[in-house]
Amino acid sequence: MSDPRRLEIAPCPSAAVRALEADLDIGPVTAQALVRRGLDTPAAARAWLAADERHDPSEFEGMEAAVALVRRHVDAGSPITVHGDYDVDGVCSTAVLVRALRSIGAAGTDGEAGGRIDWYLPSRLEDGYGLNARTVDRLAAAGTRLLITADCAITAVDEVAAARAAGMDVLVTDHHAPRADGVLPDALIVHPAVCGYPFTQLCATAVAAKLAEALGAPTAAEDLDLVALATVADVVALRGENRRLVREGLRALATTSKPGLRALMRVAQCDPTRLDARAVAFRLAPRINAAGRLRRADAGLELVLTTDEARAGAVAEELDQANAERRHVEQRMLFEAEAQANEQAQEAAIVVAAEGWHAGVAGIVASRLAERHHRPVVVIALGAGRGTGSGRSIPAFDLLGGLHACAEHLARHGGHRAAAGLEIEAGRVDAFRAAFAAHAAEVLTADDFVAVERVDAIAAGGDLGRELAEELALLEPFGHENPPVTLLVPAATLADPRPMGEGKHVRFTLRAGGVRAKAVAFGCGGRLPVSDGPADATFTLELNEWKGVVEPRLVLRHAQPCEPGTIEVLGAAPDYMTTVLAELDSGALGRAWLRPRSLACGSHATLPASLPDGPSAPLDRRDRGVAGTIAALVASGEPVLVVCADAVLRHRGLHDRLGGFALCDWPALARQPSLAAPYAHVVAVDPPPDPALLVHVTVRAWGTPELDFVARIHERERDLRADLTALYRDLRAAGDAGGEQLETLLRGAHCRRPEQAGRLLRILTELGLVELDLEPPALRVPAARRTALERSAAFRAYTAQADEAYRWLSEPPPAQAA
Repeated sequence: MSDPRRLEIAPCPSAAVRALEADLDIGPVTAQALVRRGLDTPAAARAWLAADERHDPSEFEGMEAAVALVRRHVDAGSPITVHGDYDVDGVCSTAVLVRALRSIGAAGTDGEAGGRIDWYLPSRLEDGYGLNARTVDRLAAAGTRLLITADCAITAVDEVAAARAAGMDVLVTDHHAPRADGVLPDALIVHPAVCGYPFTQLCATAVAAKLAEALGAPTAAEDLDLVALATVADVVALRGENRRLVREGLRALATTSKPGLRALMRVAQCDPTRLDARAVAFRLAPRINAAGRLRRADAGLELVLTTDEARAGAVAEELDQANAERRHVEQRMLFEAEAQANEQAQEAAIVVAAEGWHAGVAGIVASRLAERHHRPVVVIALGAGRGTGSGRSIPAFDLLGGLHACAEHLARHGGHRAAAGLEIEAGRVDAFRAAFAAHAAEVLTADDFVAVERVDAIAAGGDLGRELAEELALLEPFGHENPPVTLLVPAATLADPRPMGEGKHVRFTLRAGGVRAKAVAFGCGGRLPVSDGPADATFTLELNEWKGVVEPRLVLRHAQPCEPGTIEVLGAAPDYMTTVLAELDSGALGRAWLRPRSLACGSHATLPASLPDGPSAPLDRRDRGVAGTIAALVASGEPVLVVCADAVLRHRGLHDRLGGFALCDWPALARQPSLAAPYAHVVAVDPPPDPALLVHVTVRAWGTPELDFVARIHERERDLRADLTALYRDLRAAGDAGGEQLETLLRGAHCRRPEQAGRLLRILTELGLVELDLEPPALRVPAARRTALERSAAFRAYTAQADEAYRWLSEPPPAQAA
């Protein structure tokens, strides 16, 4: 979390945000997230949230022929083999097809393998990925007449040809990328991208389920739990039809009748009533994968297929133990690999290798290193003169393309842009490392090595409650291409750290906008990444259950000291004395200072009638938090003007936390209303002294801290008697004064504002306590005499005006006033 990252905040048009708020009845933070994810119209957002995309299996080109082939072999009683893969998707797709074939008569009802239907799952260590020639020979010798692949073989052109030559019919069901040269196996194929299916990013288990549905298998509807498990585990895009499949599948998984899945949830300590994609990805899937990584994947398949409760419990315990062993192996490998990676920290790509490493865990270790170093990483397990490697990439680098560029050093490789595998002779590792790093250096730039933290929405402290957590849950399921919503809380304070989890994690309090929220940071060694000063922090927001209590909790992703832009201060008076003397110019003022203004007194009746309502009404963001409100509007990409009580003091408080906007105070806006004209958003962070000024405002953002700030300023300037006494004492002590000396006396020890100094000087001149020459400004103080301040019309007018304004500030109009 303390690593340097570049915050990426896409523009977010405020009109689109407000349209979603109104149409979908959601808050501005959720609306921001939808707009930034490209769902910027009510129709698009509504369709996404509904997650009901559905396509018929008949939309696969060739599905009818595939069904006919399977039916022919089932009817003939042919030996059928389903060839799967060793990961979750391979196991689940195999299970779906085996269950479907059994349900339409391809095997007996005892649920055991053998007879007319069996399966084969390759060993990661002995067979490697996919269909190979040795397996084809074994299946031919065993008498297989129909070979159905699950999660593999779209690139196995030669192997499928060998199977056909051996007398087998072949049906390929897969979802991986075909060969780069476009050559396909000579077989019937069910593949979403190859067969023209409307949604191309199904996992292999979803493809198998479509085939089962087309076959009319009774089990097709029952296996949505397996589809959800595999879709999440295989990290396919959670959009389009996959969103529906996972949503429906998670509900099916929560109430599954499969003894193995129920046992797996028990050992993984997953509460079925609170099951989500994260629990599937980090609790259930790793246990099934562990068998294929360290041993053979058959245990995972047996778990899914068994109908025996006792056997299901035993296999689930076995997988749990295998997962614990996998974690131990992973930690040891990661420690050793990190030492090698640190020596290559300046290289554009990292390749680490060692004898005794476990090839089944290489991919996990590569993923950890790639995340930590933000570079492409290949981890190679060496043994018997050869190496088996797995690679993981960063967004800017095509890993498969990088392996293609170094193919002369490799015995075999395959995969895709983000993840790939390879085989290599041990003696060529050094040459491959150099070539791979050189290729990465050619295609990557310095910016590519800086991790990007993509921000979905900017939130103020007052937004971070249960209502927002429940709204964000509408975007689930989260996963690849639909990650959990990342919230940026700008200018926040991370305080009160309390280590937890044996010092691995930390609980803390987030302070933002006068609001406190509970937060936690995982894997940070019990320390906060930023403990001094304000920080721009990103979080996910979740509903956390602890001892039966459900409450919102922030989970820290990243935090860094604020790096604000500039603040342009507008409307400053030409100079101090010009503003002072303007208050004395009764002709220019039209003696308006003598007439107390009619102000609102805690009622909405006297607000100006010209304030708009409806969609263009001022946004009411009071008590939410000023920093988050301003930052969200700045991030819209539209110009923002912030209006405050005192521009000098506010600039002093904001410049090291926020930026990218213009700033003026209420006196400046009153003098020059045209200041607001160029800005799409005019944000009142402090309430105005006169509610009539709200006619210029599009967003009201003040809260209790801002009311206190204004009250302090106003109370200081409202007490004219004390301020007059102080100024008169200073003027008498100085005697005659002019020029810079007069300005210094008027400013006083507390930097009196020029408008206030002008009011005081007018009162003193009205009472004859001072005499003022205007050109050049010079002041004389006659002999002292006692007089009542109430003799001054200016004093009476200013006092009445200040009292009315104080009541307005003390009791702001209700939200419905606008």
